[in-house]
Formats: sequence, structure tokens, C-alpha cells
Amino acid sequence: MLELTDVSKTYRGGVQALRRTDLVIQPGKVTVLLGPSGAGKSTILRCMNLLVQPSTGTVRVEGLPALAARRSLREHRRLTGMVFQHHQLILRYTALRNVLLGRVGYQRLWSVLVPPNKTDLRISLDALDQVGLLGKALDRADSLSGGQQQRVGIARALAQQPRLILADEPVASLDPATARRVMQLLHRVCQENGITLVASLHQVDLALEHADRIIGLAHGEVVYDGPAADVSDADLRLIYEGTPAPTHEDQLAAAAR
Repeated sequence: MLELTDVSKTYRGGVQALRRTDLVIQPGKVTVLLGPSGAGKSTILRCMNLLVQPSTGTVRVEGLPALAARRSLREHRRLTGMVFQHHQLILRYTALRNVLLGRVGYQRLWSVLVPPNKTDLRISLDALDQVGLLGKALDRADSLSGGQQQRVGIARALAQQPRLILADEPVASLDPATARRVMQLLHRVCQENGITLVASLHQVDLALEHADRIIGLAHGEVVYDGPAADVSDADLRLIYEGTPAPTHEDQLAAAAR
């Protein structure tokens, strides 16, 4: 379980990206942060592993001491995989070498200078196999398609053997058909490995298709939080237009004018 209490973020210049927010992320579920650009999705996602330091509030992880301690934060990040919009691969490295970077948190500093051990190699090859790219293990990342590169990014996160994966707009740079396939893959591998997934998305159809829970954000504030199956057109208008759907009384008043 991951808990955010009174978390907010104001950037330099007084730009408030996230208003004070309380959230609990339950294990084993797929949570999608939905909202327009600038709504605060990436900020709240990166507060979850403290890549962005909150201006107020605390982030707590079940089973770990306070994350203010360096050792606790290191353990939390080691158990939290990250999938980025633009892959963040080293393009001159092979797919396998990129995935092996997911094992860095389990190594001593000097060990990056020697060949990978058998355990790290096995885990990384298995991760590539899970995303359907075992046959591309020795291909350079820059020879792969955009969808394949993103699958390598997912494999790198899997190689961490995480409890949680944070995916920041993981399919935004892909064409619609590839985006759907990559999102299906991400959902499947998280399910099969018992990994909690929190993803930020723009695509409403993909969010509703894959999420157990939708957290809708507008102007740095949570405006919807509930099951994906319960999201209505009125909820989507609230998320994307920032205005609540009219009530029955509002409609009657408008008709009388």
C-alpha cells in the first residue's frame, strides 16, 4: 500500500501543479491518472517515488520506515519500476544491456564495471521474454521500432522485480494501434507478476479499458476518484472541462429563463 497524505507541489515561480491531495493506492490494482495536459498527472506520479519532492505532505509505503531516511527511499525506488513516455533507453546499448540497467539497484557500485552475474542475466532475459523481445536481446536499441523500444523499457522495469510500476504517459508517443498493444502488454505483465500499476494517460478509451480505478485530475486537483466502470460522460466533462455536469435543478432553471 502506498499512501499520500496532504501532498502538494508548487514549482519555482509559484506555479501550483498539485493541490493538497490525499490518496491510498491499493496493491494489485491498476490505477489510471486521467486528465488533460497540465492537470498534475506527472507531478503526482513522480511524487509517489519522490522523483519530485512534495512541497507539503508525506508519502508512506507499507512495510518501510519513513522515506525521509536515505535507506528507506533507496529500497522504495528499488521496488518501484518506472516506465517513461520517451523510453529513456541508451540507444547505442543492446536491448539486453538496457534491461540489465534495471538490476543496478541490487548491485554494489563497483559491480557495474564487471560482466553481469548469472542471476541478473537470467532475470533480464526472462523480462525480455515476457515482453516478446527475447529474439531482439542483442539488437541495438536504436534499431528497434518505437513500440519495441517501449517494450524494452517495460522489461527494464520488470527486471527490478518491483512491487509497483509507475508509468508516465507510457503510450503517448506511439500510434493508436501500437499504443493499444503496449498498454495491453503492460497490463498483462503486471497482472501476471502481481505488480501494482499506476499509469498516467491521455487516452480515455485505454484508461477505461485497462483501469480498475480512475483518478481524474483537473487544474492540479482530484475531481474524480472511483471505479473505471462507473465513469460517466458527466465525470469526463468535469475532468476535461473543469465544470460539473448540470443538475436537474440547473436544467429546470435554464428552461425557465
